[in-house]
Amino acid sequence: MKLINFKTKLFFAIIFIALGVSSCKKFLDQQPITQVGPNFVFVDVPTTLEALAGVYNRLTGDAGYGIRLSLYYTLDNDEEMGPKSGIGGRYEIDNYATTSNNTEIINPWTQLFQGIDYANICIDQIPQMAMYKNGTLQQKKQLQRMLGEVLTLRSQFYFEAIRNWGDLPADFQPAYTLAQANPFPFRVNRDTLYVHILNDLLTAENLMPWRNDLASIGDRIDERLTKGTAKALRAKIALFMGGYSLRQSSKIMERRSDYLTYYQIARDECNDIILSNQHSLNPSYKSLWKDQVGSHAIADPDGELMFQVTGIGKKSIADTKLGYYNGPKMGTTGNASVLILPTYFYLFDSLDLRRDVVCAPYTVNADGVTKTGNTHIAMNDGKYRRDWLTPALAASDYTINYSGLKWQILRYSDVLLMFAESENELNGPTTAAYEAVNKVVRRGHGKQITTPDATVDIPSGLSKTDFFTMLTQERSKELGGEGIRKYDLIRWNLLKTNLDQTRNWLSAMVGTAPTLPVGVGPYGGLITLPKAMYYKNGTIADDKTIWANSFYAASPTSTPAGTSKKNWFDANSSNSWDIKDKMADFFAKNFMLNKSELFPIPQSSLGANINLTQNPNY
Repeated sequence: MKLINFKTKLFFAIIFIALGVSSCKKFLDQQPITQVGPNFVFVDVPTTLEALAGVYNRLTGDAGYGIRLSLYYTLDNDEEMGPKSGIGGRYEIDNYATTSNNTEIINPWTQLFQGIDYANICIDQIPQMAMYKNGTLQQKKQLQRMLGEVLTLRSQFYFEAIRNWGDLPADFQPAYTLAQANPFPFRVNRDTLYVHILNDLLTAENLMPWRNDLASIGDRIDERLTKGTAKALRAKIALFMGGYSLRQSSKIMERRSDYLTYYQIARDECNDIILSNQHSLNPSYKSLWKDQVGSHAIADPDGELMFQVTGIGKKSIADTKLGYYNGPKMGTTGNASVLILPTYFYLFDSLDLRRDVVCAPYTVNADGVTKTGNTHIAMNDGKYRRDWLTPALAASDYTINYSGLKWQILRYSDVLLMFAESENELNGPTTAAYEAVNKVVRRGHGKQITTPDATVDIPSGLSKTDFFTMLTQERSKELGGEGIRKYDLIRWNLLKTNLDQTRNWLSAMVGTAPTLPVGVGPYGGLITLPKAMYYKNGTIADDKTIWANSFYAASPTSTPAGTSKKNWFDANSSNSWDIKDKMADFFAKNFMLNKSELFPIPQSSLGANINLTQNPNY
């Protein structure tokens, strides 16, 4: 990591709590601590809670999941692509042309290691507190939970850093210890780091209560982490340890020979969560995003939102630009910089309600209510929409970049899909694996979650390979726009394959008749695509009902009354060539196998630490 001199690291280590408390987690009402030093900070439950808030704060803001880790780093993938109208910075990232001097990788790298540093102080100090050992039962339980939280947060910081940069220095002690003992650390094999954080998470889950048991220790249900979060994160990290990654030693994509050991960990952790009945799916996929995420939910009643990153304060240090950067425009404001690929749009069948949540094919007019339909090459990421904010965003606030929306790191549907994936890898497509996926599919089609439904359930009798192929599609449809897809494709060693396939499909849409293959694998098929779509003038709808005709059938021969036309798949329209000029020719343009799966180590860090080495092919 970047070398910071001892005095600077000690300064951050001691006073980090004052930097984040005033604008971090909503579960805190305390004032920032004015005294400094561990003896003044780790005194009792309230002061330790403020220190914990400082650790949570390193998740958010511009350099965290406020925009860079969530929206810049996750593109391009086979769902979405970033903007192609600029040079350098974020444009290099989604184009897979990032260099070690790119300014957009320096601050996130630094912030992740700040989060690790801050967590290290808490992990070191909390067990030394007199109250941790001799307090009341409630005080000890609350402090144990906090220790579990910082262990989990440190694991998340490390996990995010590993999946973006690979092997890293082992930084599991406070800065005031590390700076003296090892000021120029070497990179450590990521498997060593993964083992450490998997063990940390096992400790954490035994320290933290389930969400429904919080009242027993005097805490309330909010967005703080619980046992279920630690288990779900442990499952996810185990799948990454058992998956493919670009290795520093061999410089190629490889997976461990004992990868099934880690699939077993993932399967067991997910199964524990499922059997606990502590978490469930919101019956409505749209309501989850519009009414819970859109309303800045502190805690959803179903416990589906298992790990949220708070955005608050309309400041770069602690808020998010979700909706402004990636969602549909409101009037003329907003970046609308994350584009849904038409190939991804047509991965959804016509009855899948998730499509109109993940994909927003409209622009919000200046009144903040009515909509104008967009073409298939101008659809935006839809889960974080400013027009779904509750309370509604005032027109005077349209130009504000910060939304207060919470980035979702883990949801219960991901747990169900991780269970199905690991169960299939270990035992084939069992009944339990089918049921886990079908719960997600049923909810996505507006059906009863626990009631078998032959009209939407995944057909039985699939081979292990076909079940996996189906699962890769369902993960995409369920988790689209949540920053997961690129990293899933990497751990499956499918990133290049799927990027190439998507580029070919986009190219096939240029200048062709409107009959194209839709979907992939055994569930694909040929459909007739419309040459034009017609949106209803003055509509206030936010789903497919803004349109007068179907996305999956030939267009009407004349313009329906009360509608306006948008060219769709018309070989004679400019849209056809726009697919080439704005998408096919630029999509993941510079991706290189055995290089682009990782970012380069920032040059400033290489210059500061003589023992750091660069990633392959940079």
